[in-house]
Amino acid sequence: MRNVILVLIVLSLLLTGCNASPQPTRGEVTVFVAVPLSGFQANGGQTVLGGVRLAAAEINRQGGLLGYKVNVVGLDDESDSDVALAGAQKVKDAVASGQKVIGVVGHLNSGQTLAAMEVYKDMSLVVITPTSSETSITQKGYRNFFRVNANDTEQAAVDAGFLVNNLKARKIVVVHNDTPYGVGLRDEMKKALAAVGGEVVLTLQVKEGQPRYLDEVAQIKAANPDAIFYAGYEIETPYLRADLIENGVTIPMLASDGAFLAATIDEANGTAEGMYVSAFAPSPQVAGASWIQAYQAVESRNPDTYSINGYSAMAVLAEGVKKANSLDSAKVADAMRQMDFRGVMGDLQFDAQGDVKNPKVFIFQVKDSQFVQVAP
Repeated sequence: MRNVILVLIVLSLLLTGCNASPQPTRGEVTVFVAVPLSGFQANGGQTVLGGVRLAAAEINRQGGLLGYKVNVVGLDDESDSDVALAGAQKVKDAVASGQKVIGVVGHLNSGQTLAAMEVYKDMSLVVITPTSSETSITQKGYRNFFRVNANDTEQAAVDAGFLVNNLKARKIVVVHNDTPYGVGLRDEMKKALAAVGGEVVLTLQVKEGQPRYLDEVAQIKAANPDAIFYAGYEIETPYLRADLIENGVTIPMLASDGAFLAATIDEANGTAEGMYVSAFAPSPQVAGASWIQAYQAVESRNPDTYSINGYSAMAVLAEGVKKANSLDSAKVADAMRQMDFRGVMGDLQFDAQGDVKNPKVFIFQVKDSQFVQVAP
């Protein structure tokens, strides 16, 4: 009888071992997430970081990357290019000290990405941005840079088409903030509108984080447009929208992807209803209830609109490592250019420059204080 019991115990232990998830055994590899984690864009950066953490948690439960546990380290760039550059130096120092760093997910904004890439471009790691869209970034010959989102040329083409073909606007005012992102998207939007028969009747530059827009509203009224396009962030969009509506300007307004955050609705003093916003990813609801629950378990908060971008960036980087069967950044980058990755953002394939082939741009409208997808 004793022998039977011993056999049963051994079998139980063996079965438990077979059913247990494999554990990383080779140490740690680090992924830095370089985004604003404090200041006026902290929420955007934190949603990206949350998505990366969720993807890393899933990878680690499955045995890690080539047996290494993925260690996610947030790096606050404060939405400032000088701080981003200093952060890139910290990453360089970490690599020099012998730390295994496979990549950087970041930055949130194009200006900080452009600044930091001056350091990253010469390092043995892969950089993958979740949201930076300034078109020129991938035209600089970087061999270790990728983005999971569309660029501004592609965003402008979709947005211009939506304004002219869907909303039947012909005379458009283009407003933009004074960041590299805002200026670059302004230029792309003017070209895209001209290509589809739209006329830019007024162009206005505002300051990043500007709180009031009464002078701009007066100029927009005088231009008598059919619609307004805004290229900027969630730290300006709701206040521009509020000043427009409260001063009687109720024509359609389409904001760029930089405004695709809950703050655009929450901070608009009840005026966001009906406004359009373009985006580089679907709503987190598309990922499904189980994905949202998993995110909540890791982050103790709901996912926001950039959570999917961070999650996808980490997942793509991990897939590149697996395909390359190596932590060598050149091999990982080559593998990423050749792979067909399918995830919550759809099918992601990369060209030689690191841009997504056939990227998607979505249009949302605020309905009942929620972003609702209306195109495609």
